[in-house]
Amino acid sequence: MRPVNPPPVEEVSRPSARIYVVATVHPRTMTPFRVCQLIAALSLTVGAARAQSAGGISVIPRPESLAVRVGWFTLTPRTVIWTDRGDSAVAVRFARSIAPALGFQPRVSVGSSSAGSRIVFRRAAKRDTAFGKEGYRLDVATRVVTITSSAAAGAFYATQTLRQLFPPQIFRAAAYDSTDWRAPAVSIFDRPRFQWRGMHLDVARHFMPKEFVKKYIDLLALHKMNTFHWHLTDDQGWRLEIKKYPRLTEVGAWRDSTIVGHQVRDTTNAPFDKGRHGGFYTQDDVREIVAYAADRFVTIVPEIEMPGHSQAAIAAYPALGNLGDTIKPWTMWGVSNYILNPSDTTVRFMQDVLTEVMALFPGPYIHVGGDEAAKPQWKASARAQARIRDLGITPDDPADTRHPYRAEDELQSWFIKQMDAFLTAHGRRLVGWDEILDGGLAPNAVVMSWRGTAGGIAAARANHDVIMTPGSHTYFDHYQAKPDSEPLAIGGFLPIDTVYSYEPVPAGLEPEFASHILGAQAQVWTEYLDGPKSVEYMAYPRAAALAEVLWTARDRRDFKDFSNRLPRHLQRLDALDVNYRQPKDQPAATSAAKSRRRW
Repeated sequence: MRPVNPPPVEEVSRPSARIYVVATVHPRTMTPFRVCQLIAALSLTVGAARAQSAGGISVIPRPESLAVRVGWFTLTPRTVIWTDRGDSAVAVRFARSIAPALGFQPRVSVGSSSAGSRIVFRRAAKRDTAFGKEGYRLDVATRVVTITSSAAAGAFYATQTLRQLFPPQIFRAAAYDSTDWRAPAVSIFDRPRFQWRGMHLDVARHFMPKEFVKKYIDLLALHKMNTFHWHLTDDQGWRLEIKKYPRLTEVGAWRDSTIVGHQVRDTTNAPFDKGRHGGFYTQDDVREIVAYAADRFVTIVPEIEMPGHSQAAIAAYPALGNLGDTIKPWTMWGVSNYILNPSDTTVRFMQDVLTEVMALFPGPYIHVGGDEAAKPQWKASARAQARIRDLGITPDDPADTRHPYRAEDELQSWFIKQMDAFLTAHGRRLVGWDEILDGGLAPNAVVMSWRGTAGGIAAARANHDVIMTPGSHTYFDHYQAKPDSEPLAIGGFLPIDTVYSYEPVPAGLEPEFASHILGAQAQVWTEYLDGPKSVEYMAYPRAAALAEVLWTARDRRDFKDFSNRLPRHLQRLDALDVNYRQPKDQPAATSAAKSRRRW
């Protein structure tokens, strides 16, 4: 369904688009002088419209419809923002976001006005269901900007578009006096294609400061992404304060050194930096970040890895392991063999952790990892094998070399199901990587399909919701060009045009299951990203391409058009001090993508 009475103007998506100008006159008034006046006016009008088109209406992600009108709206100190109470927080947030560059903060008033330079927020009629929670209409005229939406989220995304209509300097954090703050007159209707539009950030391999996490969230919001997947624990570090188990951060948040360069199979002579690395977020830090994200309509999905990728947890509490030995957080990459033991005590421990996690993160989803859980320790553990027998799982057949850990996979499925039942009882939904399909999928689980699309298709066919995260298109730790021309990365090759070509709904999935594809997200693993600027370089502008994949209707996507809009968008990232990679036409990287995610 579309909004009632869309504006009758021609869309301009690139400089060569046609311009239509309609004039209504009475025949008796058409004197020769009047004809000359009209021709001159039309020439100026067409020229202005073409200038607006050529000047770069470069909204990213691309709106569902964008029509150019004649004229400009200019922000001045006399501009007033009028809003109802439902959108007042969004209006204030918008005013504050542009104030540093303007040198003044527009006044925000609750109510309405029909005079003066103004920006007006208003709610759509209840009968107009076209917007949903995140859609909006943005009408920019010479004296008034009107934002119409059905919910505050839609109003917020309208302000992100409006910011992009002004000169890129509006994103700066200090007054910029030499710019006229003008936005072209346009009419935009917009709404997202997918409900889950996300970015992931691994802070376990390399800890990232709290202020950078906030900046990361700001960039998500600018690109109309609404989900931040925060990977908080792994073999190399535990980054979240848990009050009941303080050693998780006292011990698990710090490693003595870090391997230098790519990991090799024989690590006996591998170089290490011998520098202590670590850090963690206090619960007060997390509350601050969660509130910050909520103000920007970003939901945070925390990830607490289990039962694998748990060496840091076992280092803190050795009783969680299978061997009873004393270890430290891992100093290498790849997949550690350490795995949580499957005892009732361990299950309760992890559920205690999840209880504190749920108190910190109010969103509906809690991620428990479930990926790359090495099974040799379970195979050798008398306790794990006893649990397999107690559960009635058929033991492994030593002659079946194709499935040497089939029983252990079923044991992991049992472990994940304990967490699924626990989270469900508390009104939350478990999310896990697609390995949670192995051995049987937990009843309420949401699957992240990273090993291609097969896991996502299987889960959707089983009526489970799916987030598409295939390494082929969404792993932003992969190289963007030849390795010898780029900073050290994990491997693989993922240029921006490949990101843009991604279609989240798998071609092999039957239409009746397509609604289970909630969306997709990019992954930023940080083995080789030791700080914020490295993360930014790998994330942008590829994240801008993925944002358009997830927001814009498939038939509206056009990589050439995106490429034409991108240079102006990069000026915005310049203003925001983002260390993006300048897109270049380069041959494919020579290193093949790794079979595993981590190394």
